[in-house]
Amino acid sequence: MLCVAAALPPTAAAQATLERVVITANRTPQPLSSVLADISVVERDEIQRSGAFGVADLLARLPGIEFARNGGPGTTTSLFIRGSETRHTAVYIDGVRVDSQSTGGASWEQIPLDQIDRIEVLRGPAAAVYGSDAVAGVVQLFTRRGKGAARPTAALTVGSYRTAQAQVGVSGSADALDYSLSAGHGRSDGFDARTEAAAGHNPDKDGWQRSSLQGRVGFQLNPAHRVDASLLATKLRSGYDSSPTADDQNRHTLRTGSLAWEGRWSAESTTRAQWGQTQSTYETQPSFYRTETTLKNTTLQHEQRFGTQVFTGLLERREDELFNPATAFAADLRGQRHQDAVALGWRGDFGPHGLQALVRHDEDSEFGGKSTGSLAWGWAFAPQWRVTASAATSFRVPTLYQRFSQYGNPALVPETGRNVELGLRWATASHEASVTAWRNKIRNLINFGPPGPCVDSFGCYVNVGRAELKGVTLAGRTQLGPVALRGSVDWHDPRNADTDKVLARRARRLTTLGAETQLAGWVLGSEVQAAGSRFDNAANTQRLGGYALVNLFASRTLVPGLALEARIDNVADRDYQLARTYATAGRNGQLTLRWTTP
Repeated sequence: MLCVAAALPPTAAAQATLERVVITANRTPQPLSSVLADISVVERDEIQRSGAFGVADLLARLPGIEFARNGGPGTTTSLFIRGSETRHTAVYIDGVRVDSQSTGGASWEQIPLDQIDRIEVLRGPAAAVYGSDAVAGVVQLFTRRGKGAARPTAALTVGSYRTAQAQVGVSGSADALDYSLSAGHGRSDGFDARTEAAAGHNPDKDGWQRSSLQGRVGFQLNPAHRVDASLLATKLRSGYDSSPTADDQNRHTLRTGSLAWEGRWSAESTTRAQWGQTQSTYETQPSFYRTETTLKNTTLQHEQRFGTQVFTGLLERREDELFNPATAFAADLRGQRHQDAVALGWRGDFGPHGLQALVRHDEDSEFGGKSTGSLAWGWAFAPQWRVTASAATSFRVPTLYQRFSQYGNPALVPETGRNVELGLRWATASHEASVTAWRNKIRNLINFGPPGPCVDSFGCYVNVGRAELKGVTLAGRTQLGPVALRGSVDWHDPRNADTDKVLARRARRLTTLGAETQLAGWVLGSEVQAAGSRFDNAANTQRLGGYALVNLFASRTLVPGLALEARIDNVADRDYQLARTYATAGRNGQLTLRWTTP
């Protein structure tokens, strides 16, 4: 079911009526109108106007997604798609896998949003395409690709908490070469990350500082063959509270790189190959802890078209490495493993009906073989109306830390999921409404349990959990005269199937509303983000209250190529928590001056 524009700013919703091409559904370019999955697309102008610090902050404004954070920007962030665990979302930057073999899942705070040009979000399992980890969804982030004459850009932002950010870049193309280069730096004094009642609370300001660099170059060897290379690097330092006297600091680095080739043998036949590597580190000071994850991916994919039918084949190898240097409590931890996979896909369109079948087999060096598959059907039963239905299986292997650390359990087995969903969509050029319902059952859920299976007396990782995630999303957009409106409402029921308790830090109700118009040369808009009450712990004894935030934004072109953007978040200065005893930002604003060559 498509919920593409329902949670985007209305100007973007209007653009969504144009034909878009997405990659995430099947790892091949596909018109958005033909996708048999629940996908949202966020473009660069929407990212810029969002005022968000990180990817998670931005994605939480889309249907079916929420996040939790242990303090201010730059601290540990969890993203929940359809109520699932943060480790159940597969994340890619320019086709390169990003993950942590320590905690599991991407470290969302590491990803520099200011270097991202476009985001595609697939809600629902996609293990038959991506293998391990895509239990709840997939997030693909793309950096900028140059085109046309050289276009230098620059932006300067100042805001609350003595926040200042700057970014410069240039992109363009010349003959067969296209390029993009961008660098950014920002800092903020921040606010106190903990509430006064928290143990270890230090009444200081926990700020952040981040530097990032992005580069991408492509070369068209001839009309049929193209090569691309990309690089993204970032360094983040942020404060947090663990000791009442020490200035505790997180230190992150993230580096991703890829080299890709595409050969188009004919209009119906295309082959793609890509090699990529990700290195991410996380370190704390002065209380020392460090983890280093290295991922390597190699993929070879072929797409063959026969009329309205498309066949795909994929070979993939993934290598994971983890290194945790020794601390006062544990010796060095080193681990590695690999997965080899083969996947086949078929998509056919037969008049108003669309069918899709995908199957994949992963051979893991530790767990042996694991097969997954999915089936999807779509039917355009009337003008502007479409119904979709799908079923899929998924899995995630335990992290190396979960198996081999002091808390590790070598007997752990992969988590597995089974999902079914049904969607209905009605859309015209200026109006859209959709409803999507799903149920995802996950077995062998990995939790931190009592001591016994591992050497540590504090506790161990164990396969003890079962979760049932089900919900309904209602989304829509419309144009009422000069005002564009959009909104979405999610009814979630993410539960531990063994205890019948709601999963921690997940709300059962989520709502987004937005309005935008133009007046006297200004673009003016407002948005509301609301979440119901949540529980901070698995036993459901520590309740976090619900909240509703009102945000305002405005922009104006001063002269051709120069724009002023303003934003105020949490206008009512609401006091709320995403995690117990951790503070969130009060009323805050920012002002951006953005220059682009006309």
